[in-house]
Amino acid sequence: MATVKDDVKEVLLGSEHEPQLSQITRGAFMRYARKDEASDELYLGEEEFIDAVAPESEDYHKIKRFQYGILFLVADRDGKGRVNLRDWAVFQNLLAKPDAEYEVIFRFFDKDRTGYINFEDFYKIWQAHKSESSLPFDWTSEWATLYIGSKNRRHLMTYPQFAQMLRGLQGERVRQAFLHFDKNKDGYIEPEDFQRIILETASHKLSDYLLENLPTLCNISTGSKISYANVRAFQNMIQQMDMVELIVRNATNKSSDGKITRTDFLNEAARISRFNLYTPMEADILFHFAGLDEPSGRLSMKDFARVVDPSWHTVYSLGATSISDAGQKAFATTKSLMHDVLESIHHFALGSLAGAFGAFMVYPIDLVKTRMQNQRSVAGQVLYKNSIDCAKRVIKNEGFTGLYSGVLPQLVGVAPEKAIKLTVNDLVRGKFTDKATGQIWWGNELLAGGSAGACQVIFTNPLEIVKIRLQIQGEVAKTVEGTPKRSAVWIVRNLGLMGLYKGASACLLRDGELVFPFSAIYFPTYSHLKKDYFGESPQKSLGVVQMLTAGAIAGMPAAYFTTPCDVIKTRLQVEARKGEATYTGLRHAAKTIYQQEGFKAFFKGGPARILRSSPQFGFTLAGYEVLQRTFPMPGHADEEGPRGHVEPGVGLAEAKAPLPYLRSRNALKVILDLDENFGRPKLPPGKQFAGIPGFGGRSPA
Repeated sequence: MATVKDDVKEVLLGSEHEPQLSQITRGAFMRYARKDEASDELYLGEEEFIDAVAPESEDYHKIKRFQYGILFLVADRDGKGRVNLRDWAVFQNLLAKPDAEYEVIFRFFDKDRTGYINFEDFYKIWQAHKSESSLPFDWTSEWATLYIGSKNRRHLMTYPQFAQMLRGLQGERVRQAFLHFDKNKDGYIEPEDFQRIILETASHKLSDYLLENLPTLCNISTGSKISYANVRAFQNMIQQMDMVELIVRNATNKSSDGKITRTDFLNEAARISRFNLYTPMEADILFHFAGLDEPSGRLSMKDFARVVDPSWHTVYSLGATSISDAGQKAFATTKSLMHDVLESIHHFALGSLAGAFGAFMVYPIDLVKTRMQNQRSVAGQVLYKNSIDCAKRVIKNEGFTGLYSGVLPQLVGVAPEKAIKLTVNDLVRGKFTDKATGQIWWGNELLAGGSAGACQVIFTNPLEIVKIRLQIQGEVAKTVEGTPKRSAVWIVRNLGLMGLYKGASACLLRDGELVFPFSAIYFPTYSHLKKDYFGESPQKSLGVVQMLTAGAIAGMPAAYFTTPCDVIKTRLQVEARKGEATYTGLRHAAKTIYQQEGFKAFFKGGPARILRSSPQFGFTLAGYEVLQRTFPMPGHADEEGPRGHVEPGVGLAEAKAPLPYLRSRNALKVILDLDENFGRPKLPPGKQFAGIPGFGGRSPA
C-alpha cells in the first residue's frame, strides 16, 4: 500500500529525493562496463568512465568531456588504468559527500592517500598539466607562502587548508598576471592583455558574449587602457554573479516595463544585500557589458542574461566548436518544418486524450446539469427536486449507464475543442505579448481568450447539440409513452446542417467574446493564478498539483458567470416537448424564460456546472502532464537548450541532474582555476591540442 501511495505522490508532486546510491552505482556501472576476458572481471576504462559520469545530453561547451578523465584518475585508486565495481562504489560515495567538490580535488593531488598534500608532489602535478604558453605563476609569492610556507619551510597541507587555498587561487592568479603585463608599473595594461588574463583564468565560468567583449572594458573610463581597479571590480562582479542575478531579477520584476537602470540596480542591492555592497565601478562594469546593444541604459533581464549566464552561447561557437559534442549538435540543428508538424501532431494527440479523460470523468455531472437546466414547471410540478435527486432518478430509471448517455459525441468533440481553443489562445497571446518583458495588456488577454472560444464553437456546436439530445431522450422516454430511441446518426440527419448550428449564438455568448465569455474569463484567470499566486516564471515550472489547482479555480468563475448563456443555449438546442414553450431565437428565449420562470432560472444548474468544469479542467491538466511524461516526443529532449540538466539556464534555477553529476562538474570548475589546460594531454612543441575524438574534438594533424 505504501508503494502505491508513494507512486501516486511522485506522479502528482514529483520526486522529492535523489535515487538510491546503490541503484546509481550498480546501474550506471553495468550499463557501461566491459569484461576482462582473462579474469571475467567487469571494469570501466577511461572512455567508459567518461560515458558514465558525463552523459552526452549535457553541455560541454565550457568543460569538455575529455576533461572528465581527471575524475578517472581519482576513481582509479590503485593506478591500474581501470575502475572496477568497488572503485566505482567508493567514487560514487565520495560524490555523495556535501563537500565532494573539494575532496575530489584533494584526492587527485594526494596520490599516496596519506591525508596530506606535499607541496613538491602538488607542484609536479600542476607543472605537468599546465602548458608552456600558460601565464606564469609564482609559488614563492607572499600569498602562496601564507598557505604553504616559505621555500625552505614548506609544510604539509591538510584538506581544509588546501581547500581554502584553492578558494582564493583565482584572484591571486589574476593579480600576478596583471603585474606580468604591467611592464612599466603604472597600474595599466592593454585590453588584449586583460582579455588573455580572463580567458586563461576564468573562461570556464563566463559566457562567450562576455569573453568576446572583454577588450571593451577600457571604454568605461577615459583612455584606452585598463586599470587594476577595473580588473578587481570586474573580478568582484563575476565572483558574485549569483547575487547580481538575484538583485537584477528582483529589480526587473518590480519595474513596470521589465527594464532597470544602474540606479535601480544599486537601490535594489541596498534593499536585499547585507554585506555585498557594490562600488560605482562594479555597477558601471555590469551595465557596460549588459548594455553593449542597448545604449539607452534601461536594460531587461534578457540583456543581463548574456552576462550572468555562463552557458550563454554565441551563434559562432555553436557551429564552430566540438562538432562531436552531442549537446551542441542537438542545439545547433534548427528544427525542420516536418519536425514542427510532427511536434504539433504529438501535442494535439496528447491534448485530445487528456481532454477526453477529463470529460469522461465528469460526464455524469454534465448530464445532471443538462437535465436540470432543461426541466420546466408543468402545472407547478417539476420532475427533479435538485441535482442529487436527478442523479438518483437517472440511475433508477435508466441504470448506471444512463449517466453516460451521449458520452461518445462528447469525447469525439473534445479533440478539436481543446486543440483549437489552446492554439488560438496561444497564437493571439503571442501576437500581443512583449517579447522582451513577457508582459501582455489585460485587454488583449480577454481578446485572446474570447477569440479561442469563438473559433471553438464552429467545431463543437454540432457535437454539443447531438450530445444534449441524447442526454434528454432517456428522460423523455420515461415521461412520454411510445417515444422512440434515436441514435446520434439519426439526430444528425434529421437536423441537417443548419439545425446542427441551432443555439450557436448562445454558444458564442458562453464561449466566445460577447457577453459572459467563458474562455475570456478562464484563460486570463488561469494565467494570472499560475504567475501571480503560484509564482510560475521562466525559471520556475509548476508541479502537477499546482497546475491542477489553478485550472480548477479558474474554471469556477468562468463556469458560473456563463450559466445564463448556457441555460439559453440548452433550451434552444433541446427539442421542445408537447405543451412546452418553443423559442424563436436568442432574445425570445431569454425574455420567455424570465417572464415564465424568473431571474433565478438563468442560473439553473450553476453549481453543477462548477462541479463539472473545475474537476474537468483539473483532470485534463493532470492527465496531460502524465501523458507528456509517459509518452515524450520521440527524439526530442526536454527543451533544456545548450546547457542540458547540469547547467541550468539563467534564473537561479535548480539543476535537474543528480548531485553526483553536479559535484563532478563543480569539482572540474575548481580544478580549472589552477590552469585551463588540466585534463588536456601534453603535445610536442608546435602541436595544438584539438580534443579527444568522441569527446569534443579531432585528432591533431
